[in-house]
Amino acid sequence: MKDARWLDVADDIRSAAHHFNMAGRLYDAGDLEGNGFDPYRNRMAFLQAMQSGCTSLEGALERILDILSEEKPSGSSYHADLIRRVAREFPGRRPAIITADLAEAIDETRRFRHVARKNYNNFRVLDAGNAVAAGRRLADRLENEIETFRDRIDPA
Repeated sequence: MKDARWLDVADDIRSAAHHFNMAGRLYDAGDLEGNGFDPYRNRMAFLQAMQSGCTSLEGALERILDILSEEKPSGSSYHADLIRRVAREFPGRRPAIITADLAEAIDETRRFRHVARKNYNNFRVLDAGNAVAAGRRLADRLENEIETFRDRIDPA
């Protein structure tokens, strides 16, 4: 029988996909620039949606490491290290959890989260396009990749 904690992973993945999809819709709707109320509201909603997608995704990856009884990274580069860890095989213990392509997309959204958290006053709409595209890629493919990994290591 599959570990019941995979249900929590699936919830986090669906949450991440929802947030990334909504961030993409907010981005496409535009009106993110300027000092008026509407651009401010739209920009803050977009930035929060991107951050929430990253947080939900990271929660899923941390839960997977817990299921595998694998220590989480530590230190000041925790977030980048987590992505690198799940994107590579742990020899003798497990295959890579995600593909290199999705790791690249996760890393792009991670870098953007830093902008949203630390540099939101200098946010430039044109700089967000790559992160939005990465979020869409994650929303489209992450659930399937995680299910494929789960079925490989816990086929019951």
